[in-house]
Parts: sequence; structure tokens; C-alpha cells
Amino acid sequence: MKKFLASLIVIFIAGVVGYVYIYGLPKSAVDAIKNGNEAIIGTSVEGRDIIAYRYGSGAKKILFVGGIHGGYEWNTVLVAYELMDYLKANPSAIPANVEVAVVPVLNPDGLNKVVGTAGRFTAADVPTSQTLLVSGRFNANNVDLNRNFDCDWQSSGMWQNTAVDGGSKVFSEPESQAMKEFISAYAPSGVVGWYSAAGGVYSSDCHGGVLPETKTITNVYAKASGYPAHEVFDN
Repeated sequence: MKKFLASLIVIFIAGVVGYVYIYGLPKSAVDAIKNGNEAIIGTSVEGRDIIAYRYGSGAKKILFVGGIHGGYEWNTVLVAYELMDYLKANPSAIPANVEVAVVPVLNPDGLNKVVGTAGRFTAADVPTSQTLLVSGRFNANNVDLNRNFDCDWQSSGMWQNTAVDGGSKVFSEPESQAMKEFISAYAPSGVVGWYSAAGGVYSSDCHGGVLPETKTITNVYAKASGYPAHEVFDN
């Protein structure tokens, strides 16, 4: 974890800017997270809270997001909580000019479907049924949230030879809408999304190419984590 935090320092010293979309939207969640250590940034289809947690108070911000695929990629949620626990126990690990925000579970309905809660859990709570795990990949509208963002959006796609739903339109789902609004208002310098289990660090390829800044973040994170860096993810 110390090595991982060192990568954050390198990212911000390098002045990296992540690839995010900018919209003029309310900053109520951002105001709330500034006044405390956490804020509800939205709710899921079934009404579960989507929460962002803040560590540090520097001007440069980085955002980490887990649980995009809910209970199917439950280990990304545990990674998020491990980082949160470390930052809480070691606040001095965060440079004075850096602020870290973590959204451990973007898809709480999918997580709840698999482990029975949208909050803290352990690996022992995860069932062995592959059918149940796969069903937890999607939100309660059966939409793959990863395909619902404004990044070469399509209404349907293929995943492991199975057709999956990208939503009725860009940001049609409350979970992806919440993330869009939070990112636009919070304005992080970089965004890192956790997935499993491709075994590498991938640059986001959107609207025809990978930004140089994104490549820099990819390489820094790969070096710190020990995973290989890849330019794009071919699903």
C-alpha cells in the first residue's frame, strides 16, 4: 500500500490531468464532502446510497471508483475499502497538496444481489454460484453501467459472447448519472476505475484515442502496482 501511495505522489508531481467529461452541474455533493469526510453523491435504481469518501484536503484531487460491476467484481470493492482503511490509519501518507476521494461501490444493487449488503462485507460472504455472480454485474435495470457512459456509447454490446444492455441512452441510469455529476463538480485531476480480473492496467480509449496524460497515469499506476500496462482494453 505504501508503494501504491507513492504512485499518487508521482502522478501529482507530474501534474497529470485525467480524462473526464465536464458539465455545468450542481456542487451539493462536493460541498458536503468538503464539510465532512463523506457524501451521498446519488442513489441506485433500488434507492441505495452511492457514497464518496474523502481523505486529505489538498488542491489536487484524484478519484478512485470500485464496484462498477457490483457483485460480479466484488473484489474491487474490497480493494477500495482496503485503501480507505489505510488512508484513515495513515493520513500523513497523503501529500499536503493532494486530496483523495473513493467511491467504493458505484453499483450497490448489483453488490447487494450477490453478498446481501451494499456496505462492508468479507470474501467469506461471497457465494460460489457463477450464475449469481454474473447477475450481480448489472444494475437493477439489468444495464451494464460500464457501457452507459458517454464514451463511444452503444445501446447493446457483447461480453463473453453474451449480449449486454448499455442502457436506453447515454447516462440513462441513476448510478452513471451520479458519477457524471460528481466528477463534473469535483473536477479531479485523474480518475482510476478498478475492474477484475484482466491482470493489467488499461488506458481509457474514448472518442478515437488515448490522451497522453492517460498513458502517463497508466504507466505510473502499473509500475506502482506491479501489473503490466496496456494501451487499451479489448473486450
